[in-house]
Amino acid sequence: MRRKDREMGKDFALQVIDNSSYGIVSMISGEKEPHGIPLSIARDENILYFHSAKEGEKVSIFEKISDVSVVFVGQVSVPEIYTKEELDEILQKESKESLLTSSVFTTEFESAIVKGKIKLVKDKEERLKGMRLICQKYTPKMMDYFNMAICAGLEKTNIYKIEIEEITAKRKKFDKNGEEMKWGRFE
Repeated sequence: MRRKDREMGKDFALQVIDNSSYGIVSMISGEKEPHGIPLSIARDENILYFHSAKEGEKVSIFEKISDVSVVFVGQVSVPEIYTKEELDEILQKESKESLLTSSVFTTEFESAIVKGKIKLVKDKEERLKGMRLICQKYTPKMMDYFNMAICAGLEKTNIYKIEIEEITAKRKKFDKNGEEMKWGRFE
């Protein structure tokens, strides 16, 4: 990671994963082509779960490869640190022009990247566990209907897991005083 001053720890990375709407799984296909797939992913400890149809392009790729990278993007926003008056004052002083690029024309963000190996889950109990985790994350209000739905859909669905081998996280965020919080600092 080039910007070590924005690096965050493993707990932060796991929080980004848990709060992200999706992750993008990237790999090199058997034909040596880059391939990225946005997926609904749920986590249990050091394992990521997702599901797919029983056949298709990604299933064919997963049969040939195992090494993947998964990117998760958390909160992203444009900071509003300065008032219009303060911005007008910055325009008057060339010595402060770098503030425009570092804290005005920028974004606050958080992200996590996982590297690991993808595996088709074959054990029925683990398949149920993976689907339950996915459904609890994305449809928590519908869990009263999970058992009926899973009876109808589990055999039509592939469940995959990615065992996390490496995880990194990065964040750019400003505190209430407009100072960037570096080196994992929280307010």
